[in-house]
Amino acid sequence: MEKSILVKILLVVGFILIIAGMIFVAQSNSMIGPQSSFMYSNPQWTVNGFTISAAGLIILVCGLVIHFVKINK
Repeated sequence: MEKSILVKILLVVGFILIIAGMIFVAQSNSMIGPQSSFMYSNPQWTVNGFTISAAGLIILVCGLVIHFVKINK
């Protein structure tokens, strides 16, 4: 796979996961979302949201490292 395509995929996926995790945390803390949702005011989704955001951050950092590291072949 071409380096630039891989970097773009990693950056987009990482960013989406970070945003999704933040939404899950906000909903689990009763900040957003309908009260009928299974995530609303559910502390387990706070943990899940932080875990998803952390995974997204790791993927995002991997994409940035691949982008900025120059490998001499």
